[in-house]
Amino acid sequence: MSVLVVGSVALDTLTTPAGKVEDTLGGSAVYFGLAAGQLSRVRIVGVVGPDFPSTEKSFLTQRNVDIEGLTIGRGPTFRWEGVYGPDFGDAKTIRTELGVFASFEPVLPEDYRETPFVFLANIDPDLQLRVLDQVKNPTWIAMDTMNLWIEHKKDVVLKAIKKVDLLFVNASEARQLSGSNDLFRAGRYILKRGPRYLVIKLGASGVMVLGGPQPFLLPACPVKKVIDPTGAGDSFAAGMLGFLAGTGGELAFRNITRGLCYGSVTASFAISGFGVEALRNLEKSDIDERLGFYLSTNQLDRVKE
Repeated sequence: MSVLVVGSVALDTLTTPAGKVEDTLGGSAVYFGLAAGQLSRVRIVGVVGPDFPSTEKSFLTQRNVDIEGLTIGRGPTFRWEGVYGPDFGDAKTIRTELGVFASFEPVLPEDYRETPFVFLANIDPDLQLRVLDQVKNPTWIAMDTMNLWIEHKKDVVLKAIKKVDLLFVNASEARQLSGSNDLFRAGRYILKRGPRYLVIKLGASGVMVLGGPQPFLLPACPVKKVIDPTGAGDSFAAGMLGFLAGTGGELAFRNITRGLCYGSVTASFAISGFGVEALRNLEKSDIDERLGFYLSTNQLDRVKE
């Protein structure tokens, strides 16, 4: 089955302790599409400019990504430049050129509107709500957000959260959204406002999901060397949601916890190269091989429904 993702498509300039790349393929929808495309069919809705390389559009279609919803606007493609410090923490933004993304108005192709699984990537919550007005009877809806939207549009974020089944945030976003420094208390606050499950990303410490019979924490999938953490969150969501879609979409707690493992694995590939380079040739066999090792270290057979 297909997963619909609505998000950014960009050309990024990235500097990390491992080096620098310029105008490399990026954006939340792209990271999601490439990571989830090996587990499920992905449909992208986004916008680029006439300057977006045609070779990259062809590449996306070759990787199980449907780009019918990728429109060409009048102006340059969204560009972002970020620099990471020696600890690979949050990037310092050097330059943001929104280009056509500044006037992005997501319009779903007619045959996209009945896609059973929907992921609202990190975009303006007003746009996320407009997407929800267009989808028809989805099996589930997942959503991401960020500190910027919580700070400036908290009421709209909460309105969107009320309509989704799964919410992805990091620890600082959970605290900011709830007003509580205690992640468990923050989680209870958020769950009362709509989502069935809350996934809290903890960076190198792993991930936690709330909403099941008990909190479930999972360590990050280990990698030999981190090259670039850009897109790790989108790639994580991609692995988790791609797995859920590929198994029929049932949100049983055991499926959720297994999905977290897929997410950790796909994120581990993403951070092993600059931009999407480590995802360009990723195959399901690569995911399965790494997943096998990862599962052997995490006793998921003990998870209750």
